[in-house]
Amino acid sequence: MAASSLTISPRKLRSDLYSYSYQNDADTPLVISVLASLIERTMARNQRIANNCEWTFFTKDFRSRVFDCHETPDMTIQSYLERIFKYTKAGPSIYVVAYVYIDRFCQANPWFRVDARNVHRLLITIIMVASKYVEDTNYRNSYFARVGGLTTKELNELEVEFLFLMDFKLHVNVSVFESYCSHLEREVSIGGGYHIEKTLRCAEEIKSKQVKETRHNSIARILL
Repeated sequence: MAASSLTISPRKLRSDLYSYSYQNDADTPLVISVLASLIERTMARNQRIANNCEWTFFTKDFRSRVFDCHETPDMTIQSYLERIFKYTKAGPSIYVVAYVYIDRFCQANPWFRVDARNVHRLLITIIMVASKYVEDTNYRNSYFARVGGLTTKELNELEVEFLFLMDFKLHVNVSVFESYCSHLEREVSIGGGYHIEKTLRCAEEIKSKQVKETRHNSIARILL
């Protein structure tokens, strides 16, 4: 999908969230691009704070290190979320619930900072948990692990760690869901479209340099 082909508007986002169909909609849901843009800006802000602050407050708690990758992955947030969507078909509402979980997780663990080392593992864990909360049927953890570039053992450990750090507070009622949908819509309507287009262009430039998958239906291997 070319970045320029994506309609970026609050109406398009709302339409995806409430009426997206895998059969009728060929494009990736807009919510993925909005979420990727928000996360990348959060990471940039956290990096600026870390560069300008030497307080021990920003030292990572040992529990958060479980989300750190062995090496920083050479994959944008946009590309990683698109990969998860492609192979798991996680619906747009799952990404909204995942956004709620990210917010709750960071509030419950103020010592945790989303950065390039932990964001990929955190995302695959949260999206898997959100999928289990939203959907009646799901892929096994082993499948999510393969999609996310982890071993099943690693993802199982991340899931348990995440649940305890969240104090198992996973319920998202209708009003909370709507409020986060509204926040995402505002993100699109008040100038966020520029950041979203920039995120898409970046992802497209990186993907154009990568070797195309030889088998469309196979899961390309990545390692985190």
